[in-house]
Amino acid sequence: MGIKVEFNPDLALRNISEYENGKRSMEECIPKDLQVGQTYDFLKKDQRNYWLLGELPLLETQGNQVLSNPKASIVILEATHFLKDGEVFTKGKYRVTEVFNDGKTHFNGWQKVV
Repeated sequence: MGIKVEFNPDLALRNISEYENGKRSMEECIPKDLQVGQTYDFLKKDQRNYWLLGELPLLETQGNQVLSNPKASIVILEATHFLKDGEVFTKGKYRVTEVFNDGKTHFNGWQKVV
């Protein structure tokens, strides 16, 4: 038996409507009005590892690896694994460094395009 760990080159959260409809917690969703410099909490199911030494894309997920283009550039400040009702979760904090509303390419994979 092994340890199931996922390495994520991005942070993929749900649309805020999932929270508004009572399907997800706020921390599982992208806030409606992302603000540069603001810090937000996140929550993901399973044990996940994130890169902590630079910027990475914030994506919107519909589930099953259906992902949007980057919504913002973020820095993950902390990530912690924990058990809740016998299931593994990862929670943490991220700071927004830039919000994207122009449809341009801002990342090539996990690397930010400057």
